[in-house]
Formats: sequence, structure tokens, C-alpha cells
Amino acid sequence: MKELLRSFARLGGVRRYQGTRNKELKIDGIKHAIAVASGKGGVGKSTTADKKMVPIENYGVKCMSIGLLVEKDAPLVWRGPMVSSALEKMTRGVEWGSLDILVVDMPPGTGDTQITLSQRLRLSGALIVSTPQDVALMDARRGVNMFSKVEVPISVPRAASMLMTGMPSIEITDILGLIENMSWFKCPHCGEPSFIFGKKGAQKTADEMGLEFLGEIPLEPTIREGCDEGIPIVISTPDSVVSKAYVDVAHKVVNRLEELSKEEQTQPEIRL
Repeated sequence: MKELLRSFARLGGVRRYQGTRNKELKIDGIKHAIAVASGKGGVGKSTTADKKMVPIENYGVKCMSIGLLVEKDAPLVWRGPMVSSALEKMTRGVEWGSLDILVVDMPPGTGDTQITLSQRLRLSGALIVSTPQDVALMDARRGVNMFSKVEVPISVPRAASMLMTGMPSIEITDILGLIENMSWFKCPHCGEPSFIFGKKGAQKTADEMGLEFLGEIPLEPTIREGCDEGIPIVISTPDSVVSKAYVDVAHKVVNRLEELSKEEQTQPEIRL
């Protein structure tokens, strides 16, 4: 038992069980906060008052972006502290009201900005997005490793089981799952899928890292068109393959959050 506790100590702070600090980090009115991340840029993460800023709302979704706060085409030449300060204002400085889930579209990379944001928010977990190609998957692995080091919640029963069986510690982080974006392109002429960026790469990575694979999102022009027009594809073409894939991923994420909430309610408090 002593060896098991020493193993937990090596993992760093277990945020879920440090009761008082957890309450201070939580944003009022937000039930769950999850990060959508990737070590690599360009893989498709974004395609996911009381003296406070009022977010823009459309189709029942509230949004706050740095792009709404600067002039069009204005470059953002900011150093790390300025970025961290802006992200703080766009989370705690916004009148969100009551939300079931706050989705944070993380900047690419695993540097100071990502670490600060992960530690300043009480995240319920993190989603990792990647394309199937090897280069993107290498960065996705780094993203997973980052969350294992910045006190994203850890499930103690799962951690104890893996430590006792000698499994790698990376598997104990509450990563909600891995999503493969741009999985294939369906030819508009012959209808056959073309695996432009590789095939089943994210599925293989999820299996190797002990993560849940949440689904594949194909590469389709309708996604780009919806983004440009400001109409989500799940609204414009709800019966399409892409819309059904997004809805399926959303259901899996919600179910996983509910599972984690139940685990948190039934687990004893552990102080290290």
C-alpha cells in the first residue's frame, strides 16, 4: 500500500481530490469544462454583462473568440503573458450564464499558454483531435502527455489498477478520447473513399495509448461551406454522414462526462 501511495505522489497533484482549490478554479455556472486540443495546428479543432463581456450566441451556442475583439486582418503579435491574460478574460471575464459544457478550443502546441490555460481552468477532461497522418499523430501524443503533466483530473480507481498491473502512467489521465478528423474523402464521381492522410492512424494510436476512440470525421466540402457561411453542418444537413458522425461523438463525450461525475461522487477523498 505504501508503494502504491508513493506511486500516486509521483504523478503530481491530483486536482480532483484537493477540495478547496478545486472550488476556486471552477467558473461559476459552468458544469463541465473540456479542452479540445492537438499538438499540431491545422487539423480541425476550431471546426469544433455585470462588467463582463457578453458572448455571441447562435443556434443555442455561445461563443467568445479573440477574433471578435480585434480589427479585421489585424495581426496578433503577442508574447506569452499577454496571450495568457487574454485567455483568462475570455473564460472568467465572460457572462456565460449557465452552461452544461464549456468547450475551450486550445491553441496548437504544448507550451506555456496551453499549460497555463489547462491549470487555470478546472477541466473535466480533454478531447484530442488529429488527422490520420503520422506527423499529426506524433503531436497528438505530445498533447496527451501534456495533459498528464498539468493536473487534468485523474481517476484513482483506474490509476490504482494500472499501477498494480504495471501499465504506463499515461493511460490514467482523464482524456475523454481521440477524434480522427479528415479521415477520408468521398469521391463525388465514383463514390469511393480516398484516404488522403492515411488510414486508421488515430484508431491505432488510441489503442496503443489505452484511449477511447470516439469516431471518424470525413473530409467534405460541406463542412468548409458551413464554416464559411456560419451554419453548422448538423443544422444545414442533419441527416448527412458527417452530421451523424459529429452527433455520435457528442453523445460519447456527454456519456463519458456523466461517468466521470458519478465516479467523483462515489470516490473517497485522498490527500497526498
